[in-house]
Amino acid sequence: MKPVRLEVNGRPIAADIEPRQHLADFVREEMLLTGTHLGCEHGVCGACTVLIDGAPARSCIAFPVALDGASITTIEGLADDPVTARLREAFSVEHGLQCGFCTPGMLIMARDIVLRRPGACADDIRHELAGNLCRCTGYVGIIRAVQQVAAERIGEAAVMTRGTTVPAPAYVSPLALPIAPSSVAKAPEPAWPAASPQETAVSLEPLRNPVELVEQFRVPADAATVWAFFQQPDKVIACLPGARLVAPSDGRSLEAEMLVKLGPMQAAFRGAALLAADPATRTGTINGQGVDTKGASRVRAMLTYRLDAVEGGTATDVHVDVAYELKGPLAQMSRGTIARDLAGRITRSFAENLAAALSGAALPEQARSLDAGSLAWSMLKGWMARLFGRR
Repeated sequence: MKPVRLEVNGRPIAADIEPRQHLADFVREEMLLTGTHLGCEHGVCGACTVLIDGAPARSCIAFPVALDGASITTIEGLADDPVTARLREAFSVEHGLQCGFCTPGMLIMARDIVLRRPGACADDIRHELAGNLCRCTGYVGIIRAVQQVAAERIGEAAVMTRGTTVPAPAYVSPLALPIAPSSVAKAPEPAWPAASPQETAVSLEPLRNPVELVEQFRVPADAATVWAFFQQPDKVIACLPGARLVAPSDGRSLEAEMLVKLGPMQAAFRGAALLAADPATRTGTINGQGVDTKGASRVRAMLTYRLDAVEGGTATDVHVDVAYELKGPLAQMSRGTIARDLAGRITRSFAENLAAALSGAALPEQARSLDAGSLAWSMLKGWMARLFGRR
């Protein structure tokens, strides 16, 4: 047992809690706040959504022992909240609920959407609610209800709930590759154009709701050497676990494939990208788009990087900013702390391989697929070690 202090619906709580007890069980079993529902218990369905320090979070994968001092708000804590009251009315009018099991989580997420995004359109709301599943309604009434309340808030200032303003800055993808339509039985293999990506139609549509990741690592080589290496896509791709080129690159574009294993699921993302580089500032961009040929998930992304000479020019700091949208069955894997921690571990693996390649050492044999499950397990062990003070 570990002593923990929380604020639950405005009430200070001090309790001794088992480290393995997740937040959903705590509020339901200890606080008797049963409006928080449990569905998948894997952080996927969204039924257990609560507010942690004002931001929506999955309570089935959050642990009170790691939340000492946090403020928790369940659906009961929003009983007198005017925005939630208006959403309840709209859900009723638009028939946005049937069995009601998903509704508490839907309302909490919907409240966050209309606060952050006054006037949000239907497409934006669909994207924002992608992590909240409903088996009854078909979502049409839910979307209408949220859009109605969002429209009423046009002119209101956006409320910051996640440490960043929303909507996020627009990132433009210059690609518009054909994406295979999804199929209940099996997604067909996408028909990739014979022309290079530079000859395909250009889409000026920005990423609507990108997930943004920022990474940095240091390489023990001078900036000129690292820059020259980065201009050789075949060598860069070879340093990324699970990735490979599917056609020779001309240095301005590339076609690649990345195999990812997520527990029992496997994804084979295949796509194309445009490359741009400015040697004067040692900066570059990669704009890409791809599709999972196994499950029809789609990804669009923009990556920017910058090289800075450090340690008297004997080493180089690599700064990487990524903005991406992931849609389809794997969209649940793209959000939150898990995605950011996983990205950090992938970055470290890439940095180690890059350092080895620059030193002339042989790269370790890359796995055919990136096993995100093993990375997640090492991430969990690291989290537990930090939690209990073990290293």
